[in-house]
Amino acid sequence: MLLASHTNQPLEAGLDEAGRGCLAGPVFAAAVILPPDFAPAYLNDSKQLSARRRTVLRAEICQYAVAWAVAEASPLEIAAVNIAQASYLAMHRAVAALGIVPTHLAVDGNRFKPYPGIAHTCLIKGDTRFRHIAAASILAKTFRDERMAELAALYPAYGWAQNAGYPTVSHRAAIRQYGTTEHHRMGFRLL
Repeated sequence: MLLASHTNQPLEAGLDEAGRGCLAGPVFAAAVILPPDFAPAYLNDSKQLSARRRTVLRAEICQYAVAWAVAEASPLEIAAVNIAQASYLAMHRAVAALGIVPTHLAVDGNRFKPYPGIAHTCLIKGDTRFRHIAAASILAKTFRDERMAELAALYPAYGWAQNAGYPTVSHRAAIRQYGTTEHHRMGFRLL
């Protein structure tokens, strides 16, 4: 069973990102503050859930969260500052968009760039241990997947509706055949 929070502070926000290992598209991040009693069935790390279950949970999270926000960093920003810094940038943007100042940030992973004025704790595998981080992982992934599906309609050859920009064999084959787009991360090893 996932824990409600790391510090037991009522306005602790969970943070997670999606799309860090992709060859194309923005990196997304979400910040979520949940009520302490919010514990829907199946809430878990987004990677452990089916697309259908993520969609159902996203609706519940958006409806019942005290506050939530999703933000992104573009492929150009990723190229300018590197993927780790772009992930932190997206997380900072999500925190800034919450509309409520969190008392603490519970961040999935082992590194984070401190957000001004708010203490944080990095929690390895936090998305499998804490409800608010799991919720953030679901929002980041579902919003990013939606964006990649929109881009797939414009660039159907790359299969982004299925691979979401990740380095699949078919995605790399499409890059080899058709070249890159402005949505590809040029600082990454694409082939």
